[in-house]
Amino acid sequence: MNTEKYEQILRDRQRELFARLHKINADIATGRDADSEEQATEAENDEVLDEMGEVGEKELKAIDAALDRISKGTYGTCVKCGQPISEARLAAVPYAPLCQECATGL
Repeated sequence: MNTEKYEQILRDRQRELFARLHKINADIATGRDADSEEQATEAENDEVLDEMGEVGEKELKAIDAALDRISKGTYGTCVKCGQPISEARLAAVPYAPLCQECATGL
């Protein structure tokens, strides 16, 4: 398996997420409009941004774990059953820790 290819994909995604999270945090930190209607809209937007940030943080943790598996030489091996994770699955979800069977509980 070409782990170098996946490491590059993971590092690119990691940089993308760091940039996105930085923008989210900067946007949340900006001041509020004096208009109460606008404040309500901004509060709703902040909730959405907060959720996006949480999803991004979870993905970053999964990427970090995948990069750790690459450094340990276990990338591409299911952490549950020890069988290889298919190239198709890794192409779709490069940080996948589980093979398709373990992920779906089959």
